[in-house]
Amino acid sequence: QVQFVESGGGLAQAGGSLRLSCAASGEIRRTGAITWYRQAPGKQREFVASITTSSGSGGTQYADAVKGRFTVSRDNAKNIVYLQMDDLKPEDTAIYYCNPIGNVLQNIWGQGTQVTVSS
Repeated sequence: QVQFVESGGGLAQAGGSLRLSCAASGEIRRTGAITWYRQAPGKQREFVASITTSSGSGGTQYADAVKGRFTVSRDNAKNIVYLQMDDLKPEDTAIYYCNPIGNVLQNIWGQGTQVTVSS
């Protein structure tokens, strides 16, 4: 079972940037696509962005709310997936998680990393 540890969260002002990291304990190219999710207080966990991890450039998908502001990327050599978040908004405040679908289906989640955006 590949485990994932999220980091890089913190406090940012509206319009600012943060870069989140998702470090895997094993080879991400074997896990399938990695997805970033977030959960705001009182709300359900929601999809943010995903990237394929097999060889090649890595196909990406984004939620409409973050499209054009967030960029997901990966480094297969380091087994890390990144989420570059620019032009942050207060509504981006949430705990951010990363996971492949296998872990999601088994309800296995990491601690996540808190992102707080002030207006």
